[in-house]
Amino acid sequence: MNRFDAAADFWKRPVAARRLADWRKAIARHEFGPDEIVESLLARAEANPEIVDRCFIELVLRRLQAQLGGVAAAGEASTPLAGLPISIKDLFDVRGEVTRAASKVLADAPAATSDAPAVARLRQAGAILTGRTNMSEFAFSGLGLNLHHGTPPNPFDPERITGGSTSGGAASVAFGLAAATLGSDTGGSLRIPAAFCGLTGFKPSQASVPGEGAYPLSPSLDCVGPIAPSVACCAELWSVLAARPMPTLDPAPRPLRLAIPAGGLHEELDAEVREGFETAVSQLEAAGCHIERLTLDAVDGALAINRQGGLVVPEAAALHHDQLGRAGADYDPMIAERLNGGRHATATDYLQRLWPRAGWQQRFAKEMAGFDAVLLPTVAMLPPKRAELENDPAAFQRANRLALRNTSVFNYLDATSISLPYTAPGATLPVGLMLSRPQGEDIALLQNASVVEAMLTDAC
Repeated sequence: MNRFDAAADFWKRPVAARRLADWRKAIARHEFGPDEIVESLLARAEANPEIVDRCFIELVLRRLQAQLGGVAAAGEASTPLAGLPISIKDLFDVRGEVTRAASKVLADAPAATSDAPAVARLRQAGAILTGRTNMSEFAFSGLGLNLHHGTPPNPFDPERITGGSTSGGAASVAFGLAAATLGSDTGGSLRIPAAFCGLTGFKPSQASVPGEGAYPLSPSLDCVGPIAPSVACCAELWSVLAARPMPTLDPAPRPLRLAIPAGGLHEELDAEVREGFETAVSQLEAAGCHIERLTLDAVDGALAINRQGGLVVPEAAALHHDQLGRAGADYDPMIAERLNGGRHATATDYLQRLWPRAGWQQRFAKEMAGFDAVLLPTVAMLPPKRAELENDPAAFQRANRLALRNTSVFNYLDATSISLPYTAPGATLPVGLMLSRPQGEDIALLQNASVVEAMLTDAC
């Protein structure tokens, strides 16, 4: 088999067999190199134009072909991501490219003069940056719909949504158009699409990865992180993005103590989500985990503040105030409606939600003493069908609220949080299992998530 065919066959593997370690092994064995990765990916993209058009704002493979010598040289270097193809959410600055945030409003903005720090670190680590992925306009939705550029299809059912806002990024990995993706998470935008697309999405503690050079939504909450095939992949990418040593993960099964918060995060669950979650809990208990259902005041407190309106909407409304006044007709009407709703929040409203935050973060750290992680369904529902949401503002708002409800609690707490894919026996769609720990405990979360991942894999 020639090197091009070997690369083309690698792209056809299921996601679980396309981990970053698998890519590196194939490159190290000289099965193919960065030039064949780009060439085979271009052929794959040309064979699936509709998927590419809905997943990417701009695919830069032809530009990369003209630079294959430089890419190949990067791939031969001993850098952590040498030659690995990574897609980039359209809200990150990439030198020489326009950052549109998937909106018509910014279509004529000047090209970025420098890379966002997160992009620069991926590039320095040897990654091949394959293109800019589609997203919810201005990242302001957990559903991933986009009126201007189309909505990426779900890999398990093309009529369903991928979730957002990192919708195109998740789809690019699931459909074999990237090894992993760089995204952001303000209320769940990495974890929701990971859950809907059968992937792993990691929201790190906010301060661990610089957010400069990313179009903001809510500066108090915006986080930068990856979506990838596995916990180990996310750990590798986070180590690059955070400029920290790669954590050594030991996925060997061991008893963990997990907390399931009682209360509002279990309301309105789809039957399939509830059944899948309980099946996973039973499997973890059978593997030796101690799982306790209890009230966590910090979780309830964060949920109550988010139900009052939280921080995202007023901060986003403030950021978009002038631009929305100038170019409101170019916004998706559903996004514009949410932004306009934020204008009604008073300074008192906003500060009454902001001021308790540090206290609830401290309370969460105290309540988690003795526990290895919080365990919850990532999303309350299965991915809804796109047609049910596109022309029904009420259905859109309800689905958006449910999509973001569980994940956004941990953004308010600035917890480190990860969604693992899980498909219950007999189910056709995956659900997400979300594990969370207090702010700053990213390595401990990744370690414990690797154990849970191995336990559930062994149980299947």
